[in-house]
Amino acid sequence: MNKYFIYTFIFLLLAGCGLGKKEVVQDDPNAIILFEKSKPIEQELNVGLNIQLNSLTQGEPFLTNYSNNSGNINFGKNFEKTNSYKFKAIEEFNFTQPELLFTDDKGIIFFDGKGNIFKINEDLKEIWKVNHYTKKERKLNPIIYFAQAGQNIILMDTLSKVYSINLNDGKLNWTLDSQSGFNSNVKIAKDQAIAVDFNNVIRAFSINDGKELWNFETENPFIKSQKKLSLAIKGEAVFFINSIGDITALNLNDGSLVWQTPTQSNVIYQDAFTLESSDLVFTNDTIYYSNNKNEIFAIDARNGVVRWQQTVNSSLRPTIIDNLVFLVSEEGFLFVIDDQTGNVIRITNILKNIENKKKQIKPTGFIIARSKLYVSLNNGRLIIINALNGVEEKILKLDNSKISRANVFNGNLYVLKSNAILKSN
Repeated sequence: MNKYFIYTFIFLLLAGCGLGKKEVVQDDPNAIILFEKSKPIEQELNVGLNIQLNSLTQGEPFLTNYSNNSGNINFGKNFEKTNSYKFKAIEEFNFTQPELLFTDDKGIIFFDGKGNIFKINEDLKEIWKVNHYTKKERKLNPIIYFAQAGQNIILMDTLSKVYSINLNDGKLNWTLDSQSGFNSNVKIAKDQAIAVDFNNVIRAFSINDGKELWNFETENPFIKSQKKLSLAIKGEAVFFINSIGDITALNLNDGSLVWQTPTQSNVIYQDAFTLESSDLVFTNDTIYYSNNKNEIFAIDARNGVVRWQQTVNSSLRPTIIDNLVFLVSEEGFLFVIDDQTGNVIRITNILKNIENKKKQIKPTGFIIARSKLYVSLNNGRLIIINALNGVEEKILKLDNSKISRANVFNGNLYVLKSNAILKSN
């Protein structure tokens, strides 16, 4: 009993000292705050400024895009009609970022809340549907990430499964279990399928038989982030971001380190699960990335040196056109940034015509097509804005619930909701 009271006394003494010290630091009038968090920008800038966009993206930016930059898409529709393909709801849709896979035979691959994988054509007509999960696995509601490899589809999921199915009929080619579930999009390069798992390990598998070819471990916080991670590929290099904001460049052939750049202080280890990062975007020999910590970075892809850093509160994927960076903040402001200097050129409030008193309406993603900005919202609306002058042109009601960032494929616009794929004509 004596030991028990001694240990209890020591514990309370130490706890009390720690608490007291914390209170002194907070109340000390002479204390200096070294790292004060900046507040999100919620004020317009140069509203009347017009910009120019000279280039249009060639080809299909949502088909095998290694850079994640969609640019200025050659697309325009009147949105007279919306069709849908419905499926069993994905319960975690609001907290995850599953993406449609568009294939080179003009098909669309996706999954539902019970692990059914289906292929539909561009008119949303079902071609096939399969399920390669056990009854127990289906109850775990796997989130699945896809990539096309020739006539096959490589799949990795949150349950740690890696498998390959035939593009034409969905039949299983091979399957294996990895060491951890996956939490990123999948990229195919040099007969390798590459993704990042929940342990912040990037892994490369053979597309032929699933054999692991190489892996690279980064810092692994105790608390796992549910926010989807991202990777991009350029030439012989693969770039990826982990859950604590470290951006790493590896040799694509063997996974050896080229460079690594941390973007967060060590404090992030205490709340890694709150960090939400955008997808990495590669263009102009630069990696672009933003987060919900009020930061956007432009990092030299050759050496990992930060070219510039700016204040924007967004975990949405940036778009780079010519020498301009476009980004929509969580508060609903469109930022246009000069890529050469990192200076903000224009800020426009794109939610000013939407009643949002409780600030619950938020952007979920955006694309730019023929110099028009298409912004998806978590209330099912799609705002169309002239990107050249920032003037709103139209608000479309596609649904009453959260819709994903728009996708453009073969001249049509597609968005995801928790239980359907919507197509606008």
